[in-house]
Amino acid sequence: MRKNNIPQEVAERYEKLKELIKKYRYDYNVLNVDDMPEAAADDLKHELADIEQKYPSLVAVDSPTQTVAGEVNKLFAKVEHKVPMISLKDVFDFQELSDWAERARKLLGVPKLKFFGDIKMDGVACALIYRDGKLVQGITRGNALVGEDITQNVMQIGNIPHEIRKSKKFAFASKGRVEIRGEVVMLKTDFVKINEAQMARGETQFANPRNLVAGTLHMLDAKIVGQRPMRFFGYDLICGEVENLTFDAIYDIIEGCGVETSGQRFVCDNIKGVWGAIERLDKRRGNLAFNNDGVVVKVLQKRDYTKLGVVGKAPRGAAAYKYAAETATAVVRDIVMSLGRTGIATPVATFDTVRLSGTTVKHASRYNADEIERLDLRIGDTVVVYKAGEIIPKISQNLVELRPSDSLPFDYEKALKEQHPNIEFVRDGEAAWRAKNLDGRDFLIRALQYFVSRAGVDIIDLGKKTIVDLVDKKLVKDLADIYYLEVKDFLKLDGFALKSASQLFQSVEEKKVLAADRFLGAVGIPNIGQLSARELIRHFGSLEKIAEASEEELLAVDNVGKIMAEDVIGWFASEDNVKLLQKFWDAGVSLRYEKVGGVLDGQSFVITGSLAVMSRDDAARKITSLGGEFQTAITSATKFLVVGDDKPSSKRKKAEKLGVKIINEREFLEKIK
Repeated sequence: MRKNNIPQEVAERYEKLKELIKKYRYDYNVLNVDDMPEAAADDLKHELADIEQKYPSLVAVDSPTQTVAGEVNKLFAKVEHKVPMISLKDVFDFQELSDWAERARKLLGVPKLKFFGDIKMDGVACALIYRDGKLVQGITRGNALVGEDITQNVMQIGNIPHEIRKSKKFAFASKGRVEIRGEVVMLKTDFVKINEAQMARGETQFANPRNLVAGTLHMLDAKIVGQRPMRFFGYDLICGEVENLTFDAIYDIIEGCGVETSGQRFVCDNIKGVWGAIERLDKRRGNLAFNNDGVVVKVLQKRDYTKLGVVGKAPRGAAAYKYAAETATAVVRDIVMSLGRTGIATPVATFDTVRLSGTTVKHASRYNADEIERLDLRIGDTVVVYKAGEIIPKISQNLVELRPSDSLPFDYEKALKEQHPNIEFVRDGEAAWRAKNLDGRDFLIRALQYFVSRAGVDIIDLGKKTIVDLVDKKLVKDLADIYYLEVKDFLKLDGFALKSASQLFQSVEEKKVLAADRFLGAVGIPNIGQLSARELIRHFGSLEKIAEASEEELLAVDNVGKIMAEDVIGWFASEDNVKLLQKFWDAGVSLRYEKVGGVLDGQSFVITGSLAVMSRDDAARKITSLGGEFQTAITSATKFLVVGDDKPSSKRKKAEKLGVKIINEREFLEKIK
């Protein structure tokens, strides 16, 4: 159902986003309570803005994009800002930053622009009012138009000068009204000391420096404020004399007045230079004394900034680039089951690509039935994903306020039956579901046998008896361990002498460079055999791209269905498997990607019976390496049926019925020369 050409689900999502962001902003800015990570809230705001840009008729007067966060505290006197303290538009990548800069250039009608930048501190915005050089008032941002008078509290902040430093160069700053805007922060070391003191007293620790600063500035007892170390860093100056200056020159004046700045400012001739400065800052920002989450970028000239004006709640002349966060929001598109080597089925939430800590991720794992129930995780839910030092991201929070109205609870048992219909699962305790009658030792032995078989990576000298002995003697605990074995390890096995141990060691060494499709088909992804592995490698071109593929992208591959796609996603989402792959690479294993294309381009083959010269698997590999398609069943699209012997077969009858050309082994060999 659509309303005014807006899909119902979009309109519903918009309203829920709007209300959740408004609640978050009130809790964060007024109550100083964190309902979710700030970076996750930024994602939701960005999504809201994207919806409004696509559907302008949705934009409401009370939308968070049209208003500034915060309210005026009734306990403090109200003060109207002479110039509104508006917030900035967030951008998250170079393209968005570049687009902002280009819009500004076009609006100004100039051939090029220069830019000013500074680190974005994670603190509380505040304005200091000086009259004739003396500090007379401190005002919070409030709702951008009206703030709170916190003069007595800012007077307690040690690095705020009560009187502007006198200077001949900046004499105007000591006359009339001068407003210096900036950020009140608490240094990381001071915050740690305060929390250590809280812990020593058996009291609750504070969540983060920003919340502590916000709460402290709103205290009614200025003496307590003076006991908490806070600092003020200036970033703007409001007075008529600076209108024709650059922001760089304005920083010089702020510092000349005796007010600290961040020490991280820069000037660039173009937006590429800005991006370079942003990247350089990113490398060292963790070592800065205060918390920070981005870079504020402005057009260099103050008069240009003023001329560009305001759109919505943000100035056109500035943007706030946000660094890649360790948290983000994502909509769960599916929940698939990853079957581990111990037989435990782990649910994996898949979602559209998000960026975490500078990398792209598409799924979150390491959950069990209890966690799914605790989070009440459902397909369609919006979740907060984090990756704090983890290989595989996790879900920290489920934003049920954004849940679609047609949402259904996740049925764990049903999902297991659909994805693994041939395996019976039992609940192991309260949390894990495990494949019934599946022993970890037997599972590993079977996996190793298949991995080294002719259908796998083809280490035929590594027989079943040897594999069992390696597992039982704890010399091999996973597939990659075979590449870490030395001659002395083989000598520990029954029946091995120096010559046979050396030969087996050499056989393993010779299989460190592997055909990518053989490797993919051998590592044990459920329902992925050599044929589907070849198709996946052929389609994507690399293991890395397969690991990053979405379900929709996987389903576009020939002969790959929904269950297979889910199995691929689940396997690559397992932290154990990610570590296993890295273990292979660390052992010196590398993959060979055979060039696809050649004399069999556009030709499809089915083989029936046994071939005398090569195995069916080798024939299939040869076909695909020459650009052809190997099929397991006859269809109207099949071009050739290769008959390996004279035995009658249903495939031959079907080929004759459909008019598929039938060739013998000799004719086939001629084609693949």
